Amino acid sequence: MQFERKPMVGWYDVKQLMATAMKTVISSVFGNYTDKREIQAFSAQEQPFDFTDREDIWIDYISDLGDGFNSTYTMAHLLAKDEISVDGEALQRGDILIMGGDEVYPTPEKKEYQNRLQGPYNAAFPWEDDEPKEVKPKLFAIPGNHDWYDGLTNFIRLFCQDRALGNWLTLQKRSYFAIKLPHDYWLIGIDIQLKADIDEPQMAYFRKIAEEHIGEDDKVILCTAEPSWTNGSLSENFEADDRIRFFMDRVLRVKHKSLSITAVLTGDLHHYSRYETTLNKGDKNTHLITAGGGGAFMHPTHILKENIQFNHGTEAKLKAAFPSKSESKGLSWRNLAFPYFNWSMGLFLGIFHLFTAWILQSNSIHFGETSLMETISELDISFSNIDDYLLILFNLIKHSPSVVFLNLILFGGIWAFTDTANGKKKWNNIAGVGHGIFQLWNLYFWIWCFSVWNLKGFSLPVDGLWQIALFSIEMIAIGGLASGFIFGVYLLVSILVFQSHPTEASSSYSHEGYKNFLRMHLTKDKLTIYPIGIKNVVNNWTNIGTVEKPKFTGDEIEHELIENKLIIIPQNP
Repeated sequence: MQFERKPMVGWYDVKQLMATAMKTVISSVFGNYTDKREIQAFSAQEQPFDFTDREDIWIDYISDLGDGFNSTYTMAHLLAKDEISVDGEALQRGDILIMGGDEVYPTPEKKEYQNRLQGPYNAAFPWEDDEPKEVKPKLFAIPGNHDWYDGLTNFIRLFCQDRALGNWLTLQKRSYFAIKLPHDYWLIGIDIQLKADIDEPQMAYFRKIAEEHIGEDDKVILCTAEPSWTNGSLSENFEADDRIRFFMDRVLRVKHKSLSITAVLTGDLHHYSRYETTLNKGDKNTHLITAGGGGAFMHPTHILKENIQFNHGTEAKLKAAFPSKSESKGLSWRNLAFPYFNWSMGLFLGIFHLFTAWILQSNSIHFGETSLMETISELDISFSNIDDYLLILFNLIKHSPSVVFLNLILFGGIWAFTDTANGKKKWNNIAGVGHGIFQLWNLYFWIWCFSVWNLKGFSLPVDGLWQIALFSIEMIAIGGLASGFIFGVYLLVSILVFQSHPTEASSSYSHEGYKNFLRMHLTKDKLTIYPIGIKNVVNNWTNIGTVEKPKFTGDEIEHELIENKLIIIPQNP
């Protein structure tokens, strides 16, 4: 399959921000009115997918993939291997591959799916015509919020219409599924759409599965598209955990109140973390695992709480994180290179500053005998002249509503960007206000500097072509660079001091490393979960095939166990 190798998504690229914001608004407003899950229910099968005809089974779980080529292909290549070795153990490729949400970034257009997901996975594990479909590994997927931005159109086309991704064969007809595994285990994947909402047809589907197929001593592995336990602990107004618990208690346990939830698997946060908790009285510990390292930028782990208290009285304890909290803090310092990683945002801010300065200079000509630049060029750049400079600005700006409006847009936009969801609203607001003030000061400081340098230092006429060109370059390049640096400092302080902006402060440098996936082995006696981590993805992939049938070669992928393998012994053997 011919495709374009894409870099990591630039989340602060202005064009990208606008496109994603528009998709988000449209999907949020109209998503509940055009819910394709209700349409799926009319034609989809009601029976679970049955894999009980074997003594043991291997299952792979990966989430948050379909971003930059290097990271996505590295993970796809590792998943496609017949087996991988960790700590001397040979782990077979999964008979089932579960994709746990956000299969493509930034938005789910057909072209993005082709370039960022289908192309890499088809190349990593090409379709084999001679292999019977019965023995091919099977693929199941649940959508995340990014898959929902087009109303699930392209997700359904790829995963719900008997197609293949590479040599993985799809079977599902809905955006959710129930898989009956050997030895009284179930793998349940739910679709929470955009607002942690589980629709009534979906609940009816799982109620029927629970009533007619799930036994009293069965065990469940639940897959969902967001870590409700983590998000709930980091946000004051997050209700997803109550909805997930409602699904477990009122849907899955509708017949058997003591049904064991062995593990809850999710992505959405692009790191690995594992909590242990007791979800039901009499349960052994349930593993709450976030494994969102399929290809997208890395999320920090140092903000994770060691203990999470739930409304129903139990708690979850953090057992492992990848990257480690110290590594996560160290990577956060990359925000100081914000202008380097996000040059288009700096360019935008520089142009915005130039436009504001241009209007201010034009207005000054109408309100005084000399222009603003000529007036302030006589003030040497020193603390002793700040009062005089501010007085000149105040007298001019109060007669310039257009400049006031632009200042309010800049300040208001920066302040609205503030993350106040983590319970530290007061301090986050103070940081947001400070960020806005620094961005405004950056604008007016450079107007002062460039006026003095150009008119007094270089003796250029204020209306001369060279002065106008030089001022424009200075404001865009230096002013934009400084604004980008201030933005990076704000993100750094937010994530290290206030532990806010986890997504914004990590997407700013889009780190490719610290990827992960789960490989699980279910036998008669136990379920073993191997959390596989990759600190550094391969970035020298070379196509030794053709454009139509690419085949990539590169360095060996260095992988390791993130923590000791998890061995889960059935509660009711």
